[in-house]
Parts: sequence; structure tokens; C-alpha cells
Amino acid sequence: MTTPRSAAAEMSRRHFLRSAAAAWATIQVVPGRVLGADGQTAPNSKLNLVGVGVGGVAFGQLAACEKAGFNIVALCDVDAVYAKKAFDKWPQARRYRDFREMFVAEGDKIDAVHVGTPDHTHALITNAALHRKKHVCCVKPLTRTIHETRSVLAAARAAGVATQVTAQPNTSDANCRTCELLAAGAIGAVREVHVWSNRPLWPQGMQRPAGADAIPDTFDWKLWLGPAPERPFKDKWPDGHYALEQLKGTSKKEPRFKAVYHPWNFRGWWDFGTGSLGDMGCHYFNTPFRALQLAHPVRVQASSTKVLPETAPLAAIVTYDFAARGELPPLKMIWYDGGLKPPALAEFEGQALPEGGALYIGDEGKLLGTTIVPATRGAKFADVPKTLPRHESLWEEWLVACRGGEPAGCHFDWAGLLTEAVLLGNIAIRTGKRLEWDAAQMKFTNSEAANALVQEPYHNGWSLETI
Repeated sequence: MTTPRSAAAEMSRRHFLRSAAAAWATIQVVPGRVLGADGQTAPNSKLNLVGVGVGGVAFGQLAACEKAGFNIVALCDVDAVYAKKAFDKWPQARRYRDFREMFVAEGDKIDAVHVGTPDHTHALITNAALHRKKHVCCVKPLTRTIHETRSVLAAARAAGVATQVTAQPNTSDANCRTCELLAAGAIGAVREVHVWSNRPLWPQGMQRPAGADAIPDTFDWKLWLGPAPERPFKDKWPDGHYALEQLKGTSKKEPRFKAVYHPWNFRGWWDFGTGSLGDMGCHYFNTPFRALQLAHPVRVQASSTKVLPETAPLAAIVTYDFAARGELPPLKMIWYDGGLKPPALAEFEGQALPEGGALYIGDEGKLLGTTIVPATRGAKFADVPKTLPRHESLWEEWLVACRGGEPAGCHFDWAGLLTEAVLLGNIAIRTGKRLEWDAAQMKFTNSEAANALVQEPYHNGWSLETI
């Protein structure tokens, strides 16, 4: 069956494929050391990988890296208890508490670095690895501030190494299919995208608890704080604190949920994390950005539950405006979290929206996942050919890139766009203003309060320039 396609849709499809090909072509050059030149690691040799921050999600990601073909040679974590599972799994790996000491001691034995720490130390560790010309995979989001993002991108381009961020693979079959359907004109010109997540699953919208707790000998609180402002260590929420009420029903068996800052609950604090939008936005923005050729938004505004100085709100709605891109019209993208979702649509009556996802609104239909409505229009596009390469594994993508193959799907230049988008949304949440964004100048044209959050000061002697 021949798929019907308007002339405009065909032009849009061709424009998308040309743009994608051009994007890949601009980042194909890799340094000779990646290819095994000058006595460096050969393409078929195992690459030596070190992990910085190896508890929590990082443990599973390191295991996936090992399965893909990396050799785990060293592990670094400020918390010996939280890292114990990793230490036990890789007893041969040398152990460190301070990543700076590890980089000095391991030196040329390191080929690649996995960064699995809280958001506020991503840029420090990533830049330190890039300055040493190590391949880097960083958990999402890439950084905590926009200034950090630009710093990391500059360092990555100068290093010429393989990079990856752990956002939902934009090269998975489902995500590639979404791109192919939209490029084929399956729902006509897209003017709105609604994106949502069920996060947070950790405390947000609360005040800092009073007092201080004893710091365990197995945990380096000062190193964990890194460049964040000093504050007393607090281990558990006091009885009766609002945060404990929030956590009811999430997981009574997981002690990490009752922690204040570490482990895992750093996400709700602006000094350490980037809230629900930072946690899940890079995942869910990945495909819309790719399918609709998005870059920097020109405008962002937000509404939310009560905004407190130190923590992200319980729920938020963030609206982004993107300018026209070639033949593609201006686009509005709306983000929802904290249990909020797009308004109900008649076409999906009786069908509950998933806990997280993206809904595309076009001139001639709607797309949820890979389902097109109305169904009669979906049937016309059932045979759209598969034209994009599929890769289900982030880790195998990164390994191929480290060995000199095509760049990983969420390399830093791409991840930088996604990261800046979520950070812009957070600034809109924190200021409560309708913000006009000049990406080239890295500034808001209508709010100095917002500009103050583009680059935040480092504390405790840390600096991006001295790592």
C-alpha cells in the first residue's frame, strides 16, 4: 500500500532527513587515540572505565556498561555504605573517595568515565574528565545550571572524545517510529506537544529541617556538598515533618526515601538537584526535540504549587515557545509534573493516559506514542517505512562511539539542548515570570532575577576552571 503524503509533508520529511544527516555529518571526526593510533586502545580492546558516584542508579548503569564491553577498573564514592554493592560486585576495582585523587592516581589507565553523582557535581567531574581527554557518560541532566552546560559543551568539543547522557534513547524503535510518522506528515503540521511525568517520587515543596545530625565515618559530607553552599548534615526527617507525610505510600521498605539529602532525595533541593523537570524532562523531551527539529526556545513561563526558596514545588506546568524552523511552524510545548496531565481529549475517551509520555497535536490528527487518531488516518500511515537506525542500548551506543564509530544518540551537544530546556523551565518556575530567552547571548532579555540563576556561584573553594 502506498502511503498518502501531501507535497508539504513530503518536503517536511525530506527536510528532516537532510537535517538529521547533516547533524550526524558534523560530528563524525574523532581523534586518532580513539581509533587505536599512537599506541592507544585499539577498537577491539576493552576500554577501562571508572565510576564516580556508584550507588543507586549508577550501580545498574555500570553493570550495563560492563555487559556492553567496558572493563571496570576503579570506583569512587563519598559514601562507602551506599557504594558497598558496587564495591562487592567489582572487588578488583581500586577504590577512591575523592575523584580528583582517582584521576591523578589512575592517569592513563583510564579510557572512560561514568558520572553518577547528584546534579550539582556533574559539571565538576565531567569537566575534569574532559580536560584529561577521557570519554564521558553522565547521568541526566548534564548539569545543574545553564552556565555549567555551556562550560561542559566547550570542554567536550575541545577534547574531541565520545560523550553520552543517560536520557531515554532517541534511537529506540518507539522513538524512531515517532520521528518517522511525524516526518511523513501523519498528523500534519505539529503546533503543540504536551509532555508529562508522574514525578516527583521524593519530597519537594518543603522547608529545610532544623538541627544537625552526626555525620557517619563512612560518609564525606564536605565532599558530597562540593560547590554547594554550606549547610548542616541532616540524616532523617524529624517526626511530624511535612516531608514524611509526602512519602507515605511511596515505599515503606526503602530507607533512602526517608533521607533528607542523601541518598537520592537530593533531587528536590535547588542547591543539589533540578526537581521533577530535571529528572524526567531530558527523557521525555528527547523525541520531540528530534522529531520536530527543536533547538532553543525563545520564551518560557510556568505555573506551579507554592514555590519555596530551597525546593522545587509539588507540581508544575511549564510552557515553552519555539520559533518556526524552516518549513515547520512555531510550536508550543507544555510540560506537566506532580500528577498533572494534559486535559482529556475526546479522541482518547475511555483510554487513560500513561503515567508519563508525549502527545503531539497536529493540524490533521493527534499522536500518542505511536498511536494516531483518528484511526482512519492512522490506517493510511501504517506502512510508513523505517528509515532511521535503531539502537536500544545507551551503553553499546557509547562504546561504539568510544571506539571511533558514530556518535552516541545523546552526545553532549544534543544533551546540552535538552538540559538547557529543563533548566530554563526551572528558572521560570523559580521566578514566576514570563521569560524571553536569548540563547546566543545566554541571557534573559526581560529579567535580571532570572539571569542570576543562569550562573550560580561556587562555594568551598571549588571552580570549574581549576579541576
